[in-house]
Amino acid sequence: MKLVLYDYYRSSASYRVRIGLNLKGVPYERVAVNLLEGEQKDETYRARNPQGFVPMLEVDGQRFTQSLAILAWLDAAFPDPPFFPEAPADWGHVRALALTIAADIHPLNNLRVLKRLAEMGIDQAGRDDWYRHWIREGFDALEALAAPRAGAFLVGDTPTLADVCLVPQMYNARRFDVALDAWPTLVRADASATALEAFAAAHPDRVAPPPPSG
Repeated sequence: MKLVLYDYYRSSASYRVRIGLNLKGVPYERVAVNLLEGEQKDETYRARNPQGFVPMLEVDGQRFTQSLAILAWLDAAFPDPPFFPEAPADWGHVRALALTIAADIHPLNNLRVLKRLAEMGIDQAGRDDWYRHWIREGFDALEALAAPRAGAFLVGDTPTLADVCLVPQMYNARRFDVALDAWPTLVRADASATALEAFAAAHPDRVAPPPPSG
């Protein structure tokens, strides 16, 4: 089975999939798609993925899009270790936490939204304020949802899909200088996760393009 991941090193959704692949121990080939240079809009790429988004995972020629769909496929194809607890109630809780990040926080702050805000005349300071607002609001809710059932990770003492989604969002928060003291559960889970090589190896700094020579 040959897996090819099309991604951008700072894409939160791509970062999630890199973590998931690493947790499963599945080897893959990586093809970088530079979002800043608009490579996702190239006709060749859009022929593969009409949305023009990353990530996209090709598996023996079959293409999967949308990070959570890719991770769901990955969990079904490679069930060990699982992304979800066995108990249905815990399964639902993990899914809710993951969606709080992937559906409620991240879409408001992705690159195409920030570009649209710039097109509307909102300056960098205003765009940064927008970004921080939605992280803070989302993290307030996520902390309250996660804290009662958290352990070392967001749910208990084993990483789940919730942590796979959390770590890239924490990276984004730090990039935009969001103070994290108000969310101790999230900070603890992030620290537990990033101490694992599967998470650390997926970090944008580990997959970033090399600096230009000269």
